[in-house]
Amino acid sequence: MGDRSPKSVQKTAGQKQSKNNAVAGKKAALVTSQQATKAKVAASKKK
Repeated sequence: MGDRSPKSVQKTAGQKQSKNNAVAGKKAALVTSQQATKAKVAASKKK
C-alpha cells in the first residue's frame, strides 16, 4: 500500500496540478502558433 500521510497526499496533488498546468500551457502555445500561421496566410493573400 502507498503512503497516505497528509504530506504525501499534498505532494502528489501538487505534482498532478503541475502536470496539468504544463499540458494546458502547451495547448495554449499550440493554439497561438496556429492562429499566427493563419494570420500570416491571410495577410499574404491580401497582397
